[in-house]
Amino acid sequence: MPSPRKASLGSIFLTVFLDLVGFGLVLPFLAEEARDSFGVTPLTATLLSASYSAMQFLFVPVWGRLSDRVGRRPVLVWSVAATAVGMAWLGLALAYGSSIGWLFAARAFSGIATANLGTASAYIADITKPEDRARGMGMIGMAFGLGFILGPGIGGALAKVEVGGRHGPLACFAAAALSVVNFGWVYFGLAESLSAEKRAENAKTPRRLTPLNIEAAKAAFAIPGVGIAVLVNFLIILSFTNLDQTFRFFNKDIFGMNELETGMLLAFIGIMAAIVQGGVIRPLAKKYDEAVIIRIGVALQVLAFAGIAASPTFGRGCLFATSALLAIGNGLTQPSVSAFVSKRAPGTAQGGTLGTNQAAASLARVFGPAFGGWVYGAIGPRSPYVAAAIGMVVALAFTLLLHRSSDAQNSGNTSTQTS
Repeated sequence: MPSPRKASLGSIFLTVFLDLVGFGLVLPFLAEEARDSFGVTPLTATLLSASYSAMQFLFVPVWGRLSDRVGRRPVLVWSVAATAVGMAWLGLALAYGSSIGWLFAARAFSGIATANLGTASAYIADITKPEDRARGMGMIGMAFGLGFILGPGIGGALAKVEVGGRHGPLACFAAAALSVVNFGWVYFGLAESLSAEKRAENAKTPRRLTPLNIEAAKAAFAIPGVGIAVLVNFLIILSFTNLDQTFRFFNKDIFGMNELETGMLLAFIGIMAAIVQGGVIRPLAKKYDEAVIIRIGVALQVLAFAGIAASPTFGRGCLFATSALLAIGNGLTQPSVSAFVSKRAPGTAQGGTLGTNQAAASLARVFGPAFGGWVYGAIGPRSPYVAAAIGMVVALAFTLLLHRSSDAQNSGNTSTQTS
């Protein structure tokens, strides 16, 4: 039954946070376990992440457009319930599966289930004024950061416990249990953010609920400023995810770290990102336009990836320092891009427009890990991070085309509720 509680940033924050803790649990071990226990190449191991992101690319806009019609809450309820199934499936496949195909199937299903960030972003857009949008989107970024604090740390510790002779299944089962808890919260504690009147208004506009909706993407890109922002975000994520699955290989092969140590380093990155997105982005957004913040964040990530590539020469201290710089830069860009896009989207298409942005990010997550895994195996451990630094330079060039909010034509966003 619908919750009588009022929609708030705190409620959606908890939903996304619990979702991302579960996601972060598998990061310290999954690619390594696929490579070492299933005997696949680094490229194939990183394709597990690519398959997950491919499904997100296909279904983020679907759930976003559906949420414009039926409401945000029903989509989030289904998503969290399916996530529990997907993580349990992954744990069983990892413990007892004889073929890497079972891991791919489990990750693909989980990608479909967790394609809810566009819907969560639209939820925030529903309940915030345009001038508070960066702060609201920063809540998702902060949930990411905190999820990366707890998830990898816990996952790295649980990965040391063998199930069926393999590392990691216990962490997957813990993620499934966490999703069950999250389901209870979403079902009983999360209020609907989109009014019945707006849902009825949105339902009058024909929208295809198919994975590849070229018309919907064209409509989003036709909004002044949105196309460039989506491209910039694509390049940022494409570059960033070169690290996504190769980071565990890099830490083990170059620095001799175990799963727990990798989890702790990812947790450290999460702490830095949470500080930026939870406490820094709001005052910055009041003083500077999103376009300026995005440029600064991308520039910091250029330096960070160059530093990570140099860390085998300079040691672990360099790795930790540049990882912190990377977290700061990424913490600045992600909520700022979402706020930039949301401010330009009409109020009747927040879910679809933000879903398109998230879909582009998911597409980047398909190619980024795969490319990183390929060059890691073919060229060497530093190569994914050199490539990422180059990609960030290209993204930085495109940020020069982003215009200030005061210079852009607002497309009629009518979301004026406050949290």
